[in-house]
Amino acid sequence: MTLQQILTEKIQKAVQDLFDVTLDKVEFQATRREFEGDITVVIFPLLKLIKSNPVELGNKIGDYLVQNVAEVERFNVVSGFLNLVISDAYYLNFFNGIKSTENFGFVMPKEGDKAVMVEYSSPNTNKPLHLGHVRNNLLGYSVAEILKASGKKVYKTQIINDRGIHICKSMLAWQKFGNGETPATSGLKGDKLVGKYYVEFDKAYKAQINELIAQGKSEDEAKKQAPVMLEAQEMLRQWEAGNEEVVALWKTMNQWVYDGFSETYKNLGVDFDSYYYESNTYLLGKEVVQFGLEKGIFEKDPDGSVWIDLTAEGLDRKIVLRSDGTAVYMTQDIGTAIQRVKDNPDVGGMVYTVGNEQDYHFKVLFLILKKLGFDWAESLYHLSYGMVELPSGKMKSREGTVVDADDLMEEMTATAQSISEELGKLDGYTDAEKAELYKVIGLGALKYFMLKVDPKKNMMFNPEESVDFAGNTGPFIQYTYARIQSILRKTDFDLSKDVTIDLHEKEKELLKQVELFPSVIQDAAKNHSPALIANYTYDLVKEYNSFYQSVSILGEEDENKKIFRVQLSKKVGEVIKSAFGLLGIAVPERM
Repeated sequence: MTLQQILTEKIQKAVQDLFDVTLDKVEFQATRREFEGDITVVIFPLLKLIKSNPVELGNKIGDYLVQNVAEVERFNVVSGFLNLVISDAYYLNFFNGIKSTENFGFVMPKEGDKAVMVEYSSPNTNKPLHLGHVRNNLLGYSVAEILKASGKKVYKTQIINDRGIHICKSMLAWQKFGNGETPATSGLKGDKLVGKYYVEFDKAYKAQINELIAQGKSEDEAKKQAPVMLEAQEMLRQWEAGNEEVVALWKTMNQWVYDGFSETYKNLGVDFDSYYYESNTYLLGKEVVQFGLEKGIFEKDPDGSVWIDLTAEGLDRKIVLRSDGTAVYMTQDIGTAIQRVKDNPDVGGMVYTVGNEQDYHFKVLFLILKKLGFDWAESLYHLSYGMVELPSGKMKSREGTVVDADDLMEEMTATAQSISEELGKLDGYTDAEKAELYKVIGLGALKYFMLKVDPKKNMMFNPEESVDFAGNTGPFIQYTYARIQSILRKTDFDLSKDVTIDLHEKEKELLKQVELFPSVIQDAAKNHSPALIANYTYDLVKEYNSFYQSVSILGEEDENKKIFRVQLSKKVGEVIKSAFGLLGIAVPERM
């Protein structure tokens, strides 16, 4: 049991014994620094049940706890807050209980529990992954790992948007301007090569628009009549009709992109259990639409298009099938969700990692699936996140002004190298060890900077700020972990021994922070927020550094204190490693 669970039971009994009142819930908060105490009980909510003033009520409950609860040593009451001082024995017993626990705070899934499917990445195959995809991938992967640690069975998946006019634009431009160029002949990753021709298409399209405007056409007319756009639209029609030549080119160029994506995912450190492709799923929902028509969930307009009326739920009418019978994105998403549960019958919910510009789409999708009667539709969640911007402004794929994910990772590694060399702490490292360390620091900086921000918020990404070795950054936390490993390498005594000491205030504060980790994992899972893990880890590291600067560790003369401080350092290192693992961040043994 956690300290809060123990105290909740005891306070409920105190209120029952003292006032003959049943208390359903006890509210706790951290004790403010200026007051003595390890945990604070908020008294004000009790005043609704018990007629008293808050100080008198706090004193009565405090007296009861000191007399009847071994864990509570003393107390003080400040206004409506009961500050409790917890005994050293409680924290020492807690620590000795977790000292050798692997994966402290992690929960195994229960037999028969439903699984959660987490979707992330889901790119278009007409361009490389960019900075926005980086945030998406890091969020989705981290949320999947956090859900796993909280006790859920998790499947990681994505749907690859591999069809549509945007794909045909790259294909057409390659036919016109590519001269048979391939990733092998160009030396470019496949996704970069295809993205290059997406930009080429846009250049040609804009040139033709300007030419048509110069001939007297309006801008709207020019956009519709530009020959290169008409050719791309015809190519899409041919693809949908199964034209062998077009389909063969589509398969070739998409494979180039898949190979490029695979390399990026590997370097970014994310993975997937399954892949879905829009080219396979865009027709899946049509059968469901027919079923929904028969049940009266959908309605057909005179032109043959099919809609759902959600005005009673505060939304609007949404098309699910065009008049020509072709599917829209909503149709595809309905079918894909249903197919995923067919493929994985133990799935009881899904998390969609998609930017906040799609908030409305997911409200509609989830409501449709509920109306269709799927019980798992009650457990669908849109992990809606804000956009990533740079000091230079927003990115535009068509104009080739995006920040490429591969280039960003290389830049982060180079920045980490520059700062590390400036600090000059890598004597004795081989070139290979240095290169690996720069990558670990650079990627750690990138991931931490992205994940420490609440997912719902827009963020400004500053590469140099993220690699700072001081402050709330990945490298600062990694450096503390490496410092702890250095202490452990110098330790030549048995760390398995249970010791009893009088705790230094810094030891107690550090133990209180360690004890929070399991509840932080549960909160992060409940809120789908890696930021809670990231900022907890920063607080833990700040607490450890304060402890490190306040007490002697290996130089301590008292043998029991020395053993305990090294044991505590070891456990803090393990928690840092576990927490960073949930964020997809590696920690270096030396730095």
